[in-house]
Amino acid sequence: MNVYVRETARELGRMGVAVDVFTRSQNPTIPRVVALGPSARVVHLPAGPERHIAREAVHGHLPQFVAGIEAHRRAEGLDYDLVHAHYWLSGVAGLALRERWGAPLVQMFHTTGHLKNAVARAPAEVEPDLRVREEERIIAGADRVVAGNVVERAQLVWSYHARAERITVIPCGVDTELFQPMAQGVARDLLELGPGPVLLHVGRLQPIKGLDTLLGAMTQLTGARLLVVGGDLDEPENGHGELLRERVSTLGLGRRVHFMGPQRQDRLRLLYAAADATVMPSYYESFGMVALESMACGTPVVASAVGGLTTTVRDGLTGHLVPEGDPDALAACLAGLLDDRAARERLGAEATRWAAEHRWPCVAEAICRLYSELRPAATGHLAHARCR
Repeated sequence: MNVYVRETARELGRMGVAVDVFTRSQNPTIPRVVALGPSARVVHLPAGPERHIAREAVHGHLPQFVAGIEAHRRAEGLDYDLVHAHYWLSGVAGLALRERWGAPLVQMFHTTGHLKNAVARAPAEVEPDLRVREEERIIAGADRVVAGNVVERAQLVWSYHARAERITVIPCGVDTELFQPMAQGVARDLLELGPGPVLLHVGRLQPIKGLDTLLGAMTQLTGARLLVVGGDLDEPENGHGELLRERVSTLGLGRRVHFMGPQRQDRLRLLYAAADATVMPSYYESFGMVALESMACGTPVVASAVGGLTTTVRDGLTGHLVPEGDPDALAACLAGLLDDRAARERLGAEATRWAAEHRWPCVAEAICRLYSELRPAATGHLAHARCR
């Protein structure tokens, strides 16, 4: 979500739309206003303690967040033409701003409580009833909801009784200037990886990401190494990361599975290019930005056939889709791919072409068309809310 908001704000700014991104301050030493690019900036506002707190706790501080946005607007003498909220907490703030300003509200959830609870693998992953109730209220009150793919659109209609005609499908994007193909040997030399099959997993160390399934598959893939990149610096892993490391030891995979922690995006590009395949064994993904990044680097993706991954990964063309939670099926698919260099190269080439159709300028153009439908006479000021 951070990447989505940052990249769309920058592209909209380049298109001449003035964008302010409002977010809850988690560090008082960071400047209140930071430029993102031409006509785009992020504004950090106090809303509760200026540190990481549980997401449901942020809900009680949303009135302060809304008041801060209003104070900023008055101080700068601005009138915002439209509000675009990301995530459910921002949607709550967006509804309040819509009522104050009479400006249209566009909502994008990225994930929803209903769907996360349907596939939760641990008690810590269960979302509170408060979130689901607020999401229902946001969907009923927003002028338009953006879904990342047709699967998410159908899920919103089914789970939240959303009106289909008020949902616009706009796929996720990828930075094809950063994420682009590189010779695998060069990438491996820069990373000092050496020869041999290499698999890559990128994501939070949470049960919903399905790493247990991947570790089970690794026991059947003799000689292959797995690089695990994740999770979030600002979010506790609820002990699951330690459990995964213990499982690696129990399975005797200590020499072949490497936990690398979070990585900068420029280094992540090297990791994608160095890998033979990126593996996403998730139980749920809203659209799968990792898959797009990998494909932009020419690396095929093997993923669970769930959620947005079923549209982001083109089965048999840019990668392969397998049943979720099935280590045997995953191992068989990966073994076949690792044994067939020509197939990897064919899938990788098609993956690069597919990712090129999802460049951020294309996404921003689609978003701007939506804004124009809702506010054709807009003067060009936009408020993005990202409170999490």
